[in-house]
Amino acid sequence: MAMITLVSVSGAPGVSSTALALASSWARPVLVVEADPSGSSAMLAGFWRGSRDHTGVVDLVKAHRAGLLAEALLRMAMPLEGTQASVIVGARSHEQAAGLVRLWEPLAGVLRDLSVRDQDVIVDAGRLGMERAPVPLREHADLTLLLVRTDLPAIAAARSWAVTLKEESLPGRESRLLLVGPGRPYTAAEVGRALGLGVVGSISWDPVRASVFSHGEPLPPPRGLRRLLGGSDAAAAAFAGSSYQRSINAAREAIRDLVARFEEERGQWIAPPRSEGTGL
Repeated sequence: MAMITLVSVSGAPGVSSTALALASSWARPVLVVEADPSGSSAMLAGFWRGSRDHTGVVDLVKAHRAGLLAEALLRMAMPLEGTQASVIVGARSHEQAAGLVRLWEPLAGVLRDLSVRDQDVIVDAGRLGMERAPVPLREHADLTLLLVRTDLPAIAAARSWAVTLKEESLPGRESRLLLVGPGRPYTAAEVGRALGLGVVGSISWDPVRASVFSHGEPLPPPRGLRRLLGGSDAAAAAFAGSSYQRSINAAREAIRDLVARFEEERGQWIAPPRSEGTGL
């Protein structure tokens, strides 16, 4: 089990939609936590198109004050229909976001414990450097993924943050790049060298299909033979076979393989023996 935190810099590469896309095909139970400090839930307004009125991180503040944070966490999560994922949606205003600062540290501990025992956790931590940013949710993660587009302005904006994330990394808790739109114009290898971080995967540039997660749009109609054959499942089959969804699947597996390697390395670490007579 693992705790994975997604972050970005300027350029809006789609952290919330990527978190939902990854979670929608996750192979085991996964909890998505929208902790973007901007104070406007992109998931409620986008994916659910304002059709839901659901409890979220703001209500966890009350649970924490009552000493019931761990118990309330999964009870307040909203199921992502047709998947093994559930979601804790974010704040809906900047006033709500301001009250979350003291929640991040205890929430990080609860999520960390949950990821060790029961299920994976994916945190949407929004843009780096924002006021009231959920820094503990990044510091406690097994893996922090910096989402970056592959154009020069995005790479330039990410450069200093890539250095910071690399310096923060500890054994078993690493940072990597997750690229959006590889080859537009720079390749994964070029971006990785420029930013000094390894690239765990790349997500195809496909705004139409990405809008299913970012704006709650219906599945695009199938093309070619699938369109001729029709059927109620034709659009779902076309979406599942698209280069966009295949890239999501490949990124998901690469992320899980990387975290599994971290877990194996931690398991092989043996504490040095105590020195006799030193009390150490």
